[in-house]
Formats: sequence, C-alpha cells, structure tokens
Amino acid sequence: MVATTQVPAFCEGIQYFGELPPQFETYGKTPSIAAGSKAIAAPTDPAAVYQTLLYADALRYLTLQVTASKASGHPGGFASQTEAYAALVMLGHKNIATEVGHHAPGFYSAMFLDRSLEAMGIKTVQELRDRFREQHGLLGHLSGYIPGILAPAGPLGQGQHFAMAAAKLHPGTLFPFTMGDGGMGEPYPMSSMAHFHTAFPSATNFLPVLVWNGFSQEHHSMVSLKTNAEMIAYWQGNGFENVVLVDAKAFDDQNQGAFADSTACSFEQRLAFTQAVLSGVDAAAKSALSGQLTVFIIKQLKGAGVHARGAKSHNLYGHHTLENPEIIAALQANAMPAAVWELVRTNCERAAGGSASQVAVTESELPLPDLGQLPLQEYASGEAKISTTAMGALVAYVGQQDPAYLVTNADGNEASAIANINQALKIIHPTEDPLYNQSPGGQVYEPLSEDACAGLAVGLALFGSRSLWCSYESFAINGLPIWQTVTQAMAELRRSTPSTICLFTAGALEQGRNGWTHQRPEIEAYFAAMIRNGNIFPLFPPDANSIQVCFDWAVSTRNKGIVITASKSPLPIRTTLAQTRQALQDGAMLLQETPGSSRVVFAVVGDMTLMPVYEAAAQLATAGIGSRIVSVVSPRRLYRPSDVAADSCSLPDEHFLDDAGFEQFFGGDALIGITGGASGMLEPIMLRSRIRRDTVAWKRGETTASAGALMAFNGITAEHLVDRAKALLS
Repeated sequence: MVATTQVPAFCEGIQYFGELPPQFETYGKTPSIAAGSKAIAAPTDPAAVYQTLLYADALRYLTLQVTASKASGHPGGFASQTEAYAALVMLGHKNIATEVGHHAPGFYSAMFLDRSLEAMGIKTVQELRDRFREQHGLLGHLSGYIPGILAPAGPLGQGQHFAMAAAKLHPGTLFPFTMGDGGMGEPYPMSSMAHFHTAFPSATNFLPVLVWNGFSQEHHSMVSLKTNAEMIAYWQGNGFENVVLVDAKAFDDQNQGAFADSTACSFEQRLAFTQAVLSGVDAAAKSALSGQLTVFIIKQLKGAGVHARGAKSHNLYGHHTLENPEIIAALQANAMPAAVWELVRTNCERAAGGSASQVAVTESELPLPDLGQLPLQEYASGEAKISTTAMGALVAYVGQQDPAYLVTNADGNEASAIANINQALKIIHPTEDPLYNQSPGGQVYEPLSEDACAGLAVGLALFGSRSLWCSYESFAINGLPIWQTVTQAMAELRRSTPSTICLFTAGALEQGRNGWTHQRPEIEAYFAAMIRNGNIFPLFPPDANSIQVCFDWAVSTRNKGIVITASKSPLPIRTTLAQTRQALQDGAMLLQETPGSSRVVFAVVGDMTLMPVYEAAAQLATAGIGSRIVSVVSPRRLYRPSDVAADSCSLPDEHFLDDAGFEQFFGGDALIGITGGASGMLEPIMLRSRIRRDTVAWKRGETTASAGALMAFNGITAEHLVDRAKALLS
C-alpha cells in the first residue's frame, strides 16, 4: 500500500492532520495484518510494533476529539492504556469487555475504526462526533445497543462477570476486560474471580487487563504507592499464576515520576514500550488460553497523550471544547496524516476476521437445547405444598436438559426449600461429597457473595445462555446493581437472549425469629420502580401450582428481567395451572367472591398475606358485606400502556390489561391493596381505581415468634382489614 494523499471519506470531521511519523516509509507502507489474515504474524515484527503504536495514537486522538466535541466525557483513563487495547486487537482479539464505563469513548473509537459503528449509521468521524452522548447514539457509558460491544459498563465491580460468563460459554476464545486501579479496590472483582477459578479451573480464557495509572476519578488511586513487586504479589496472592506487568517508567528517557507518560518519551523509546506491551499481551493471552489464571498490567500515567495528566484528565468540563487551548494542543500533538488513518483502519478491519460487529460472540445468538414441555404437576385444591420446592423440581428438569444451565445462590438452596435443585444438579465444589450434594461437575454455583451470584447468572443470560439466580429476599439487594445493568441492556439489545430469571425466597414474614436483619422486603420497591422500564416482570405466585406456571413462562421468554417471589413454607393450594396462565396475561386472578350488600375488593400481592385476607372476608360475610379476593400475580400487566416504556424495548411486550378487564377484577364499592412488601407494587391498581381505596403494606421489621405476629406488627391482620373495609364503605 502506498501512502495515501487523498483524505479517505471516513476521515471527514477530523480536526487536524499531521505529518508522517518517523520511519513510516520503512514500517508503514504495508499493513501488518495481511489480507486474509486475522492478526499480525509476530509480536516482535518491527512493522507490527510500529503500526500498533500508530493505532494506539489514533485511539487517543479520536477519544479526545469525540469527547471535546461535546465538552463532555472521559478521555483520561482509556488514553493511559491504548497500547494494551491496540495490542489485543492487532493480535486478533476483539471480544473485549470492560469494568470501566468511563472507557466508553475509547471503545467507541475502536468500534469506529473497525467499521462496527456503520451498523448504526456512523460512517465518518463527523457522525461519530455528532452522535456521541446523544439519544439513539453513543451513550455516555457502554450499553447493549452499540454494535461490537460485548457488554454494558457503568457501576464498578461488574466487568469481570461478563468476561467470566463468556469464557465459560466459549472455551478457546480469549475474553480480555479492562479494569482501572481506581476501581480495583471494589471487593467484588478479586473474590468473584477467585471463586470462579475454583469452580471452573479450566475456564482461564478471561484476561483482566489492569490499567494501573496512579489515579482514580478525582484523586490518586489507593494503590498508587505500591511497588511493582507488591502489585505482582497482590495478584499472585489472589490466585493468579501468571502476572505480566509492563511499566512505562522502564522506558522513560524524560526523567518523569513514578508513573510515566510514554507519549512524552522519544520516538525510539515509545516503540520500545509498545514492543514490550505487544509481547507482554501476547504472552498473557497465550497463558490464559493455555490454562493459567493470568493478568496483564499496563502501568502508565493517567491521561497519557491527552489534554491533562492524572485525575485532571479523567473527564472534560464545559470549557473543554474543541476551541480550548489545552484540547487544541493535545489534538495537534496527536494529529496524523491521512495515510496513517488509512493504514490503521485497514489493520482494524482485518483484525479477528472482520469488524467486532460481525465477529464478537455477542453478535449472534447462542444455540440452546430444546427443553420440550416442562413436567408441571397440578396439586389438588387445599393441599399444603411448598411453592419453592415445586419450582425446584422444574429447575432441576431444565438443568438436566441443558448442560450449560447454571443456578446461583449465596445463602444456600436448602435454606430456601429447594434442596431438590442441589440433589439433581449438584453444587459445584472441588470436594466430591454426596452427603452435601457436591461435585466438581455440578450446575449450582454457590459463592458467598450476592454480587458474584447475580453477576455470573446475568452475564450468562446476556451472553445467550439460561440461568437462575436464587436469593433470600433480604439479601438480594447486594446483587441487584448488575442485574439492573443487564436488564436495561436487554431492553435495548439488537439480538434475542434468554431472560434473566430470579427466585427470591424467605420473605420478611417468614423471618420473624431472625429479626429485622432478615426482613427487607423494601427490595420490592426497587422492582416496582423498574417495572416502568418496559421489560421487568416481578411475579408473585400465590401457591405451588402458580409458581410452576410462572417459571414455565419465564424460561420461554426473551430479553426480560423476571423476579419470582415466593414463600418456603407449606401453604394451601388455591389456584389451578390454568388460572395462572390467565393471570400472566391479565396480571391478576380471582380467588374468591363472596356476595353481600356491598363489595370490598382485596387486591393481594404475595402468598402468606392471603391468610388474613381470607379471614377478613369471612368476618365481613357475617356482617352481610360481600368481598372479592384478587391475587395480583404480575403487577406490570396492570399498568396503563402509557405508564411503561414497553414500546422502547427492542423486543417489546406491549400487552396490558384493558379498562374493562381492570373493572372486572377491581370494580366494587371499596378497594384495599395488601402486600407484605413495598406498597409500590400496588401502584398500578391505585392509579387506575376510581373507588374509595386504601393500602395496607409493610412498615418495618421486628423480632417475632411467628409470621402472624410480624403481620400484626405491620397492621396486616384480619381485624385491621375489616376495620378499614367498613371505614371505606361508610
């Protein structure tokens, strides 16, 4: 390839073009990734090293110009590791995730250079600038909407889950993920990787790429004073067998501080640094793919090559426009001629066999085994059955049909009356012990961390596999941030993937003797708010028949977040399978209707809460007052279409109960909504009802000897319900 004199069309919008870099005639005439190849021939090839450096600088330039075009965004963190990212791509690796949402503009620049963003109509740098941080464009943090991006990124402590899930599903493929030293202090990454490695020792094909740049978002990072030896020892102490560290300081010829900026060095030393990074990444990738738990660490000053250094480079403020002198100086220092842009793009197009939007594992649907018909068992009315156990039998069946199926639980399945899951699928453990249902080849993942449980479960679902996260209701909050991240990503995904499903048990009412530490049904307010997102479905089956139908429906759905909340106590069967099938469509089902001079409607969320309601209905009947008991199974169906952003979802579910159906369930003379959890779950009913109404809901926890006593403490008693009904009617 000869040096290009004409500016390629994709370069429209580049603010500055520079002169040819030194040695271009020697090392830049021919792309290092040959036509028909997926990677450079060797990491020691001088031309490959040279062109990796050019790619790193192209990423720096685009990252800064794109963020400055909106005077908003985060260039500094990604800029400090562009050599590592460029090395991965030049070596043919494009399944790259990140722990750092602030690296988004760098990832977008990479997706632009390999033409992935053309799938969303971004073909020029000008269009890249125009759509950065705009609706239906390039979000401020990575999302499931962007072609070629494997996973969303926002809250710290999440990226490793996606890489590990992908590694489990795709042996033989490398899944690097970048993480910053500012976020390394989060407790989750190290503990979750350690447990994953113990459970799946052969799945080492995920590669943390630590960006050790000395700073976090607003100050020095907490590990900025560690020596290289101490950092290596830290990772080794957390189970990493191979730690590859490349420090820009070793190549510093400008007398910089402990954290060096390679872009300030001579061109020769820049090449030497890039050579070390390229060889180090190559060695780390091969190590990870060959069965060793490996980390690659690039140590370079934050903000290398952009408008500022240290934490001051982290994000742009309103004055950091393209007219700002600091921005102009940095862009001009990084400016490259059209010939370099053409060379870089050619390598990016060829790497890994095509654009990330074509070759990344998340760009196609993962084939799944056919489950056939789940073996639902219909129990007779009045029998006392445990809902969670009934669902556990179906979970076991799914796991037996689908070897990749994974169930996660931090607090123990037996404690939630789903020991049958452990018995059938076995807890993943290096110690084989039939007494405790342990086996290295099991399908039940039990780290003592809700974050790790939720993270791997939702990561698997996002990457196309089936999973189930089980938790005590009171503890699940610790894993919800990543669940929320993934469900939002699923709402905008450009492909279909299995819904992420949860079973939350041991609700507050069952945990009286444990006290308020185990009584946190406020979590339901979290889900109640999320319903409006469009693809979130909290389900409240009232008995063991109902929960089976709920789970059967959940595993058949795509791109949803489904939370099934149920008791682990034996409760009477009140429904048929057919009733719940109807309730999943309409949102609710009629359990009992008692005639009388007037009619009180009880809209009930939950299963144990039905007990005082039935008693209240009986007391009202003796006074000649009629009642209707309606079980609210799927509150989301009871909203009005305008209340929920269903139409914004990529796979919209736009079915809602119409006004006539709502009136049929909830029409009467008075309405009382009852829940043992957060009152927010009753919002759709209270919004639509036009009759006198009231809410009876959870207030706070307390230590009690029974569920009934705890309900009494919170005012959920037959006597209180009768009093409220009579007051409303009067």
